[in-house]
Amino acid sequence: MSDYRQMWEKLGLDLQAHDGLLEVLPPIYQEAILSQENRPRGMEYFDFVFSEIHGLRVKELVDHRAQGSVVVGTFCTYVPEELVIAAGGICVGLCAGAQVAEEAAEQYLPRNLCALIKSSLGFKLAKVCPYIESCDLLVGETTCDGKKKYYEILGQFQPVHVMELPQRKDEADRALWRSEVRRLAGRLEELTGKRMEPESLREAIKVVNEKRRALLRLAELRKSDPPVISGRDALLINQIAFYDDPKRLAEKVNALCDELEERREKGVAIGGAHRPRILLSGCPMAIPNWKLPAIIETSGALVAMDEMCTGIRYFRHLVSEDATDLEGMLDAIADRYLQIDCAVFTPNRERVEHIKELVKDYDIDAVVYYALQFCDPYTVEAFRVKQELEKVGVPFLYLETDYSTEDVGQLTTRIQALVEMLEVGEKGRA
Repeated sequence: MSDYRQMWEKLGLDLQAHDGLLEVLPPIYQEAILSQENRPRGMEYFDFVFSEIHGLRVKELVDHRAQGSVVVGTFCTYVPEELVIAAGGICVGLCAGAQVAEEAAEQYLPRNLCALIKSSLGFKLAKVCPYIESCDLLVGETTCDGKKKYYEILGQFQPVHVMELPQRKDEADRALWRSEVRRLAGRLEELTGKRMEPESLREAIKVVNEKRRALLRLAELRKSDPPVISGRDALLINQIAFYDDPKRLAEKVNALCDELEERREKGVAIGGAHRPRILLSGCPMAIPNWKLPAIIETSGALVAMDEMCTGIRYFRHLVSEDATDLEGMLDAIADRYLQIDCAVFTPNRERVEHIKELVKDYDIDAVVYYALQFCDPYTVEAFRVKQELEKVGVPFLYLETDYSTEDVGQLTTRIQALVEMLEVGEKGRA
């Protein structure tokens, strides 16, 4: 990483604070990810990407901008990355998965606000995230009141474009969202000084769809029992998908899937015999937030699927490739992104039904619901999810936490109790 210091300095990072962050990350990665045994060879690429998390990929962004192109940073799965790619830009997710500069962030934000929002501002104020400093434009969305007001603050530091996300999915809401997709396309045209051409948008749709298809293929392989990949490794791949080159990501994921299919045929499993299968549901988990999956999997269970924005919600739906004209493609993009079943929507029957489908498809033994403190949409919607799962007899464990390690002991105790209950129930059925 020392070779990148000049680049970081030019980006305006606080080198001393950044050095401190880079010292903390490898031990966390070692404990949560590298400590696993019998990992697939294909995970070496993703380990390499993490080892260069603020290096090689950031250099690609810097080089891209040096060639006259743009980099656009995003916070949410609702921002259409196809538009950024069609405009000749690179779309990257931004840092927001650890406690950074909390005191500085709380000078702008209340203490009782979602950890993800405070983390994002903390990374910005501490000047330790090269991704946000590499961006020409940040694109936010109104998925919650906290974010909505946060973007007003963030706009004091960098250019921010906010997409108005409707809270319902009626025809009027669909019309609003389609207009917002077109407004973003117009902003990107202003940013680049170039008109968005149908050919470039068509190609961008294909590129992002191929990334989604690769991730869907990996998701299918997670149905294997005994498992061929851990939940932690699958989550890492999904996290990296937010900022890696989409074509390269798809190629590496497909190569990993080839290996996993071979391992399945040969009976090579991760962690040996069958373990209780957990569906992890709720708020997104940005790097390096592996606390809960690590506790679950070191307690004798498997995270078989993630129902969250850093899970299947990110890649579940494809954009239709049937349209031939620009307007038709923009509508297809808008329609695809409005299918995402974030807890911000009301009513949100789709999400509850999808959770029940995942429970069935992935042979889930229990649902662990992960809620970040003060994330109103997901903390409130937990009641409905629990209610519906109780009707079909699926155990449900609600865990409210943040990015600190102070509650690791408590979380471990509760998860171990769940796993023990599932194991006893399994023995009783045997």
